[in-house]
Amino acid sequence: MRTVPYSEVRQNLAKMLDHVVDDAEEVVVTRSGREAAVIISLREYESLKETAYLMASPANARRLNEAVEELRNGGGEMHDLIDPDASSGEASAA
Repeated sequence: MRTVPYSEVRQNLAKMLDHVVDDAEEVVVTRSGREAAVIISLREYESLKETAYLMASPANARRLNEAVEELRNGGGEMHDLIDPDASSGEASAA
């Protein structure tokens, strides 16, 4: 995670935003006498929000953590994903 002063961000905003998005690296912006802020990509922000939502329920968080631990220990099964856009198996009338 890079830390840069506000003045540098102001001078190089487009370049800084490209770096955040392209390299998936957060940038901490320091401000003289004020609390620092963080710049992250929209994708990373949405991922953090989704994780927070999924982990908000203690029961759901426990199940997810147990599933991750099971996979780390070699458990679990592989399944093909179902393509929601695939036909329902019905023959098309031609």
